Amino acid sequence: MNKNGEYAINVHGLCKKYRGFELDNVDIELPRGLVMGLVGENGAGKSTTIKTMLGVVNRDAGEVELLGGKASDIETRERVGVVLDEVGIPAPLTANDVGKVMVSTYTYWDGEKYSSLLDKLSLPRKKPFSKMSRGMKMKLGIAVAMSHGAELLILDEATSGLDPVVREEVVEMLRDFARDERCSVLISSHIVSDLEKLCDTVAFMHGGRILHSGDKDALLEKYGILRCRREEFARVPRDAVVSVRDGEYGVEAVVDRTKAGSGLDIGQSSLEDIFIAMIKKGESK
Repeated sequence: MNKNGEYAINVHGLCKKYRGFELDNVDIELPRGLVMGLVGENGAGKSTTIKTMLGVVNRDAGEVELLGGKASDIETRERVGVVLDEVGIPAPLTANDVGKVMVSTYTYWDGEKYSSLLDKLSLPRKKPFSKMSRGMKMKLGIAVAMSHGAELLILDEATSGLDPVVREEVVEMLRDFARDERCSVLISSHIVSDLEKLCDTVAFMHGGRILHSGDKDALLEKYGILRCRREEFARVPRDAVVSVRDGEYGVEAVVDRTKAGSGLDIGQSSLEDIFIAMIKKGESK
């Protein structure tokens, strides 16, 4: 496992079985100083993975290290900021109240930083949590997570259900956090465009399994979109094709550039293109 602490997250063989769903031997390695996007459609297992990693849900098998320690250790908990899909702040509390509670919760609580983030995010200080919009709630959760000296942020669907302006604010906050080379971020989402702007590495998840994990830029460089006539597509090696859609005027395919051969006009793909293609390829086997 993570002997020298070079990984912010080091998960191997993580398993959790429910009736009708199984988290199946999930491996996640996030080097320190990087941002990883955990990409998957709703029901893919992203939330189960995160909650099992954190010990919110007991795992059936596997090993988990966060920042070189156990997630259950008090020292580790102090250094990990967590924002789940539902921000767990009591309904009557205001942002000011939350700051007072956190002083006695975290050893390294930074009240000045928290106050600065409230201002930066235009968060009301005296509005009860129950009266806040979803965007306000999520931004408040992130402000708390970033104000107690955390070196690792773990966020589950932090941009889901937010309007585009608020989503961009959240992405920018995480960018700022990750500029410190000691700090790392794991963020799950089914909104792939947000992760493409933010992440250094990605892990594609589907049906409780990791389909692919690796460097984002290398992935975008390796796979592209080929649009061509059927006769031209017939000459493309089959092992280069990840997925194909046969249209009225020709073929559109996600292909592996390294196997496709020369002389083809292969365009740029998005993470979403590649993710959907890998799901289709897995389901066609």
